[in-house]
Parts: sequence; C-alpha cells; structure tokens
Amino acid sequence: MNSNSLPVSALLKSKDEILDEEPKKKSREDWRKAKELEEARKLGTAPAAVDEEGRDINPHIPQYISAAPWYYGTAGPTLKHQRIQPDQKKEFSHLDEWYKRGTNSESVAIKYRKGACENCGAITHKKKDCMERPRKIGVKYTNANIAPDEFVQPVLKQDFDGKRDRWAGYDPAQYHTIVEQYQKVEEAKRELRAQSLAEKEEEEAGEEHDEDKYVDEVDMPGTKVDSKQRITVRNLRIREDTAKYLRNLDPNSAYYDPKTRSMRENPLPGKEDPEESEFAGENFVRFSGDTRKHATAQLFAWDAHEKGVDVHLLAEPTKLEKLRTEYEAKKDEFKHQIQKSVLEKYGGEEHLNAPPKELLLAQTENYVEFSRAGTIIKGQKESIPKSRYEEDVYINNHTSVWGSYWHDFEWGYACCHSFIKNSYCVGEAGKSTPQVVPGESEAKPTTSSTTTPLSKSFFAKSSSPPPSEAEEPGKSEPAESSSEESSSSSSESSDSDSEEEKKRKRKKDKKRKKKKELKKKKREAKKLQKKLKKLEKRGGDEKLKAALKAEADSQRDADRMMKLDERKRPYNSMFEVKKPTDEEMEAYYIKRKRDEDPMAQFL
Repeated sequence: MNSNSLPVSALLKSKDEILDEEPKKKSREDWRKAKELEEARKLGTAPAAVDEEGRDINPHIPQYISAAPWYYGTAGPTLKHQRIQPDQKKEFSHLDEWYKRGTNSESVAIKYRKGACENCGAITHKKKDCMERPRKIGVKYTNANIAPDEFVQPVLKQDFDGKRDRWAGYDPAQYHTIVEQYQKVEEAKRELRAQSLAEKEEEEAGEEHDEDKYVDEVDMPGTKVDSKQRITVRNLRIREDTAKYLRNLDPNSAYYDPKTRSMRENPLPGKEDPEESEFAGENFVRFSGDTRKHATAQLFAWDAHEKGVDVHLLAEPTKLEKLRTEYEAKKDEFKHQIQKSVLEKYGGEEHLNAPPKELLLAQTENYVEFSRAGTIIKGQKESIPKSRYEEDVYINNHTSVWGSYWHDFEWGYACCHSFIKNSYCVGEAGKSTPQVVPGESEAKPTTSSTTTPLSKSFFAKSSSPPPSEAEEPGKSEPAESSSEESSSSSSESSDSDSEEEKKRKRKKDKKRKKKKELKKKKREAKKLQKKLKKLEKRGGDEKLKAALKAEADSQRDADRMMKLDERKRPYNSMFEVKKPTDEEMEAYYIKRKRDEDPMAQFL
C-alpha cells in the first residue's frame, strides 16, 4: 500500500516505518554503479529494467521520461506516469448504441397517469410539447386511446470518428427488402427465358428439317457470327500452338497486350521473311488482290442476314453484289439528302467550300532546307500568296511597279529610276540621267538632295523648321520697316492706348528674336552640311566620328528640351523624316543608354 493512500492517523502511528522507507542519499559509489548498469543496459549486456506488469522498459528512453515524479509514489521502475491516467480517460458510447426510433408499444397505459400529457396520455412529454392533433376532450377526462410512451433517448458521448460516421444508426435489416426485390426480378427473368425456350422448341418440332435447304444456317467456323453471344473467339489459340509472347523473349521486342491477347508488330523483324514465317504480327496482311473485297462482301452478307435478308456469298454472289451496290448508292443518296435538308434549313453552305489546308493553317509537308545566309539549298521556294488586289501589273512599258525604287526619300520605278508616277519608261537611259519630280523641284532647294539624316536629326531637336522650308532672309527687311512704322504710329496715339502699344512691342521683339534664331540655325545647318560633304570624301572612320559628335549634340539638345516646361517647348512640325545612314545607326547604338548595365551610373 502506497504512503500517499494511507489516512492521517495511520501516518502518525507508523511514522518511524515511513521514515525508514524514504530513499536514502546515494553515495558516489552508488551513482557510479547505477551509471554502469545504465550503460550496460544500453549496450545489451545487462537485462533491461522491468515494470510492475512484467514488461521490459527500453533503456534508451531518456531519464526525464522514465523517472517518475516524487509525488507519484512508485516502488520501482515504471512508465505508468507517462500514460493516460484512469481519472483522465474519456468513456465514449459503444458502436451499437444509438437513438431509438418510434414509440414504445410495450408500455401502453390503461388509465391516465398524473403528470402525463393531457392530450394523448403519454408520460414522456407535456401538453405543450405534444405532436398529436389536439383532441376535443383530452385523455385526462376520457381515458380513451392513450398513446404509447416514447423511448427515453440515451445521451451519447461520441469521439471524433463517431461524430462523422456516415453509417451510424443504420439497421442492416433494412437491406433485406432490397435483396428481396432483386430476387423477384431474377425469378421473373428466369421464367421469361424458360417460356422463350419452350416456344422455340415447339416451332422447331413443327417444321420439317431439310438438310440441303437449311445447310447455310449451320454455324460453321468463319461463316456465321451471332452478335448476341458475348463470346469472342478471335484471339483464342489452340493449346498446341506456340504462344505469341514466346516467339521473342526480348523485353524490348514487339509489345504483347495480355488483355486482348494480341501482338500487332512482328516479334522477329529482319530475321525471317514475313511471308514464310508462322507468325509476323497482327498487322501483317497475308492476302492481296480481290481477297479483301471477298472479306468485305462476307461481312455485308452477315449484316444482311442479321437484318432478315436471306442471301449467301457462295450460293448467290451476283445477288449479293447487286444488293451491296444498291445499298451503297441509297446510303450515299440518303446522306446527301440529309446534308442538303440541314443546309436548306440552317444555311452555311458557303462555309463547306473551304480552301486547302495549306492556306488555312499556312503549313505544308514540303521539305525546304536553308543555308545560314537564308538561301534555299534543298526544296522548292515557298510561293507568296496573292491578295485580292491586282499585283505585278506593268503599265507604260515599265518592267517594275511603282514603289520598287527608293532614293533620297522618294519612291519611283526600279526599271528606269523615274520618280514620276504613271510616266513612260525609257529603260536604262533613264538611270544614267538624273530624274527630277515636277512640282517639287521649285519647292525644294538644291541642298535637299545632299542633306543627310544628321541634318534632319539636328532639325528634329531644334524648335524651328529646316532651312529649306523657312523664310528667306530677304523677306525679313520689310517686316522690320513695317515694325518701325507701327512703332512711330503708336507713339502718336493717345495715352489710353499705351498698354496695347506695349503689348504690340513685346510681340514684335519676340518675332525679331525668333528670326535671329532662325538665321543662326540656318548657318549652323549649312556648316554641318559642309562638314558632312568633307567627311564623305574622307574615310568611314571620320564619318563615324562626325556621327558620334552629332549624336552627342542631339542627346544634349534632347536633355535640354526635357528640362524645359512643356508649355515652352517648341514644335517639330517642319521636320522631314529620312532614312538614317549606317554611321548614324552605329553612333546611336554606341551612345545609347543601357539601364540594365550595372556600370551605367559610373559612365
């Protein structure tokens, strides 16, 4: 008996005994022996400790788990303190326990009982909770037709799985009704089969059997097939024959399907002639010529026999062929009629006339091999699909179309280098003589043909139009004289109009400044053109240097323009677009800012 279960009086009486039972302080030698015993148990040389139930305790369990606390009161080694204690165990309802349904027919009262329902007489509920129809005179006064008591439902304590059991409360006896229904259906089927067999036997007994007349109805192998029978003998082999999967034991050889018992490929490819080998795969066809037609005719005969047409391939081949041709003709006609009726009802016949797949998917099976330069090495060159517009229509003796030639930002004909649309072709003679577009030679100065993309880029960054389209300097003189006249006339006006005169003066000053800027830009453009002409005479390196310098200037102008207010930025409406040269493109790629470059911020 443990000391913690003794009463207080017993503890006082046996004080000396309890003091003797208290664990004494271990010496150093005891600690060393205990340590050696623990190591020996872990190595397996000493037997493991045994608990009070005679079970071994794993010596590798840590001490803080195996050692029981001082207040538990254990006499020896144990692990009970690590298990769920009896007072903490939860008791759950049994699997067979469930709520009772219905009413208890055994407990039916004869007289009204005190505290029972005044309406129906059941003692398990009150009148306000009664689910029966309210009676005119309650059972309390009549004692007639007292209802049976309901079952007192148990209080179920269910665990996690018990609360989620989908079959909880299911009575297996309910399934007997379903089994009985299926048994009745099977008995009715057996009776119908027996009746049908009896009727067939009566019909066969009444008819006269003529062997020559009904020889075709005998189920000979390969002549008749009954689709109602679910037995297939297509891949069943004779037991004496070699199995297909034993022809070649190599696992990488032809695949054998065990479900259908078929091997479609040849198990011994290249070793034997397929015509002479015993088995060359399911896909190998051993017959040719009219043999296939004969097989299809045989299939048609079997289908016709199932539909009720008495025809035989060997006895009446002409009749069978005629029936087959009529059947196929009617089948095609019926399909055509159905298609025609659907199209007449819903429309969409124009969508059936689809173009070829090459045009729909832009893909063909034509093999074409290209070189690294893009030229065709092998195969036919891909044809360019034509549009609905007229193409390659040559007029006025031309051998090329308008727009096939480009020079100095002008389109023309490649055959004669003429820039005049619908002009007459003069051939190679037109290439030697310079062509001028009428109507544009007067509007454009002579420097337009020598302007380069660098000058165009200069005009793009500037706020003024290029010098070819700006006003001439000679025209600025009458403007100045007119401004002097306006200023003299304004000085003679009255004092009331002094503010308007100031505004006018400001406008005139702005105009003068703009004109001066235009003149400066014209001079700079002329200087650039002269420099470019000199650079064209020199090598390509100097051209690149000039392009780099022009690109740097344009970037500087662009940065300056970006710093300005949007309302103060000039327009670029007079900028003329031209194709950049190779040097300009190279300069752009060199000077381009790359944000992804990690060293860009140090440049």
